[in-house]
Formats: sequence, C-alpha cells, structure tokens
Amino acid sequence: MNQTSAAAGSTASTRIVTVTPNPSLDRTIELAGELQRGAVQRAVHTTAEPGGKGVNVSRVVVASGGDTLAVLPGDELDPVLLGLATRGIPTAALPIGAPLRSNVTVTEPTGTTTKLNEPGPSLAGRLDDLAALVADAAGPTATGPAARWVVFAGSLPPGLPDDALAVLVRAVRRRHGDQVRIAVDSSGVPFTALLQSGERIDLVKPNAEELAEVVGGDPEGYERDPAAAAVAAQRLRDKHVDAVLLTLGSAGAVLVSDEGAFAAAAPRITARSTVGAGDSSLAGYLLAEVAGATPAERLAQAVATGAAAAALPGSDVPALDHTDPGSVTVRTLHPSQVPEPIA
Repeated sequence: MNQTSAAAGSTASTRIVTVTPNPSLDRTIELAGELQRGAVQRAVHTTAEPGGKGVNVSRVVVASGGDTLAVLPGDELDPVLLGLATRGIPTAALPIGAPLRSNVTVTEPTGTTTKLNEPGPSLAGRLDDLAALVADAAGPTATGPAARWVVFAGSLPPGLPDDALAVLVRAVRRRHGDQVRIAVDSSGVPFTALLQSGERIDLVKPNAEELAEVVGGDPEGYERDPAAAAVAAQRLRDKHVDAVLLTLGSAGAVLVSDEGAFAAAAPRITARSTVGAGDSSLAGYLLAEVAGATPAERLAQAVATGAAAAALPGSDVPALDHTDPGSVTVRTLHPSQVPEPIA
C-alpha cells in the first residue's frame, strides 16, 4: 500500500472526518538518558505539534495524500488551530473562548515514554453545538458525497457528560444513517457508556488494557496470545460493534470482524517514541479500507503505520509511502481458535 493507492478513489467517498473533543498542543522533550526524578536534565531535542488522537489520524491522512477534516473545539488563533493550518490540515472548529490544553511527553533513548496531560478547557453546555458541528462536517460537500468514516477519538474534556460519545454518534446516525461509517478510539467511562447505549459502531480500536477494561482478562496475556485476544475482541463485538482492531504495541495487532479473525506480528524497529503510534495504526487501517484493501491488507497496513510512527521522534507521524506493510506477516486465526463469545 502506498500513498497513491491509498489516495486513489472510486465514486464512493474516501473522506475521513476526525473528531477530537479534547485536543492539545503536544510538547515532546527527548532526553539523552533515563529520566531522573528530582534532577535537572537537558533535552537533546524538543518539538511542539498539534495533537490529540483524532488530530493525529488526520495528520497521517494528510501526509499520505488523503482527504480529511479535523473537527475540534478551539478558537481561530489558538496555537493548536494555527499549527493545523500551517500543516495543511483542514479543520472545522467550535469556538470556546478559552485556550486548549498542552500535554508534555518525555522520551528516553530506550523508547520509554512519560506523558503529563492537562485536563483541557471545560465544554460545559456545548455538547449540542459540538454534535451539530460533527453532523454537518460528516455531510456532503460541494465537491463530493458524505464522509466515508467519522472517527471519534480521545478523551472527553471537563464539562461534557459521560454519555457524550453516544450523543455525538447518535447525531451522525440520525443525520446520515448507515451512509457514514463510525470508528471509535476511546476508553474509560465514556467508552463504556457508548457501548451500553446501543448505538452501532463500525470499528473500535482499543489496546490491550482498554479491551480488558470492558471485557476483563489479562492485558499482558492478550499481548502474548493473539488467539486469546481475538476471543476477547469477539466479546466486544457483542456490544453493537462490527469490527475490532486491537493494537498490541510491539506484539502487533489483531483484527476481528464478520470477515474472520486475523493476527499480525509487528516488524522489529528501534522505538523512539510511542506517542501517536496507535493513532497512526488506526489511520493506516482506514486509509487501506477506503482504498479497497482486504481485511488482511488493512491489518498489515495498520501495523506497519504504527511501527513507522514508533520509530519517529516525538509526536511525528508517518506517511503511508514511508511504511512497509509487505514486511508484516498476517495469519488467519482458525475458527476453532476463536470460539463464539459467551453471552
């Protein structure tokens, strides 16, 4: 899969709309040695990038020549919005009259990453406004049809209710029905509330810990045993979820859907920063999907894109033509290895 094939389209929409309710300015500090608590250390490299899970997905799409729109709160002159504009990333922003948060990431030469995340500005009373903005953004444009995917990603800012994700998904479904596919990459109470809402989701992208939060089990066990991970992902599909892309870090990823269960091993890399690796995996999967790839090819591209992101410094993200999905081994899990979920 390369940039040209990912961006190529048919008459169907290839537009990927991302929704980041709690975006940030991501400041990354790269150290020459291990982080020492209580000590003064000098950085060897620093970066500042507009961030947030959905924003990162849009950054990969733009870098790969794809079609995207990033929906987020923020004022026109906020550093996050300005940073997106300078990087050529189209946005639809909800003015809030307050600065967006900054997150600080400290990376060590071993790839160990420490994150300090601010809570973000309050969006109390603005959920309906955000839902209307998202539904509008997902609709047809002057040059094309409604979006193929709407991606809801990341945490909720203060002031939004626990069921905010369900409200946002419902707004898209009511306006566009099944014409638009919905992907979710979130965790904690908001994610659980969405799963309990009964709203149908086309794709979720948990990691091992996030999956264990919902269905139980041992996250480390999922990383060691793809078949066990696939069984757990099947249980998640009982909750109105069509497909599960389970990222397992250096252990690769698992994909479970009506088309079968697949496991992919990650290529060996020298990890520099894991920031945005999961987001890049999701972007790689979606770009492969809009290009017409098979499930196994989508999974290979997801793993290759996540690995490429982890090999980059700070919160840098890769383009698809800088990835090598051909180096990713994908195997089909036999049905006997993935029993039907227990009701």
